[in-house]
Amino acid sequence: MVGKSTAFSTAKTSYSSMESSISALKGIKNLNTKGLIGGKWVDAAKGKTFAVTNPATGEKIADVADFDSSDITAAIDAAQSALKAWQMLQPVDRGAILNKWAALIRENADDLALIMTTEQGKPLAEAKGEILGSAGTIQWCAEEGRRLYGEFIDGQKPGTKIVISREPVGVVGAITPWNFPASMITRKVGPAIAAGCTVVLKPSEETPLCALALADLAQQAGLPAGVLNIAPSTDAAMVGKVLTNDVRVRKISFTGSTHVGKLLMGQAAGNLQKVSLELGGNAPFIIFPSANLEKAVEGAISSKFRNAGQTCICANRIFVHKKIFDEFLKVFSIRINALRVGPGDQKDVTIGPLINGKAIEKIEKMIAEVKEGGAKIHIGGKRHALGGTFFEPTLITGASPKAALAREEIFGPVAALYSFEDEDAVIDSANDTQYGLAAYIYSEDQKQVWRVSDRLKYGMVAVNEPLLASDLAPFGGVKDSGIGREGGHYGLLEYTDIKYRLFG
Repeated sequence: MVGKSTAFSTAKTSYSSMESSISALKGIKNLNTKGLIGGKWVDAAKGKTFAVTNPATGEKIADVADFDSSDITAAIDAAQSALKAWQMLQPVDRGAILNKWAALIRENADDLALIMTTEQGKPLAEAKGEILGSAGTIQWCAEEGRRLYGEFIDGQKPGTKIVISREPVGVVGAITPWNFPASMITRKVGPAIAAGCTVVLKPSEETPLCALALADLAQQAGLPAGVLNIAPSTDAAMVGKVLTNDVRVRKISFTGSTHVGKLLMGQAAGNLQKVSLELGGNAPFIIFPSANLEKAVEGAISSKFRNAGQTCICANRIFVHKKIFDEFLKVFSIRINALRVGPGDQKDVTIGPLINGKAIEKIEKMIAEVKEGGAKIHIGGKRHALGGTFFEPTLITGASPKAALAREEIFGPVAALYSFEDEDAVIDSANDTQYGLAAYIYSEDQKQVWRVSDRLKYGMVAVNEPLLASDLAPFGGVKDSGIGREGGHYGLLEYTDIKYRLFG
């Protein structure tokens, strides 16, 4: 995760039509700034707080409780105390509470979207879409929690029977990122509590207000005290150590950088905790000559520029066949030029700010490297005239495949195109990365689609479609992109242990 920045000390944005962050959020009844432990909203034990700011303006939105190790331990205590009663509850009864939570999220979607846009920056339409998708995740978990079926098998000896069942793993420690501050929470909390687990959740310090608002709605839905505990903190390393050092925590679920994921996995080994890690990506977006060009352009725009390019599965390297490269470049350029940059709460904005100044500095460094190497900047390539953390949608060709732009997550509105001629060669290029999260293919040749998707070393492959995430499907990667899955019944199984009983 990137930290707080002082970018606004030199480049202030000003919008006469934009309300102050605090005024815009007045009246939102489920806006909380305290942590949640055992069903109670509490300050940090030592009274510490941290500021949450609007990335579009640099303005402080709120001061939020900053938990230390004693607070995290108290949250684990509460989760452990609530565990027995929650796991003993019938799945249908847990599901009823989850369904109420989903309904409340939908009822409050406009408020939740405004909170998200204010603290994270994405356009309101994207924010509301994420909120409604999060409600769908909770509803799906409510229903799927009733389907944790086991097996009944005849034993090896006459008259014996084998019964295999699934049981909740126990207390779960979850750590979520800032780029999708609602959906990343519901994709962990939903299946965990549907399976009968209790949760201690640490949201990103950049976007804690979404987590706290969702938890408030969960309480209104009747979620018992201690089942979900929210632990805001600026000390992520400390939180990770407390969660992994406590033997009562039986599962760690983390979404974030590969570096931090590996550290957590090493720490979790001490107590042999289950681990799910959704880490970095470097998605290839491959466009073959038979592709529907208009569909491929729209797919690339959607994948690359959603959330200002701040997604782990966005198109990081766009490979376009030489036969259609010039035509694709022309149409793609027109669509990029039509994107509108601005604060997420303004009408027709499609690209909001980056999360902070360090994010800007990272992509500036990447662009400077490829420019020095002879790459061509067709569109953008610099900070937006609005200032602050706004960056121009950017289109680059001729970048070296060895540059950081092609080797690391860009996490910004920067699209780099690479020409190719040979199918085998582009597959090799696509696989030439430590990451293996998401890949995209655009082709109308069905034999080619199966052939190429078989050879791509990625946990997820989308064909002629840019939106991979679904409640129904297992989201996750291979190699340095992590282990475990979120979504589908596979995601629910991540929060269970297998029990085998032999009856004679």
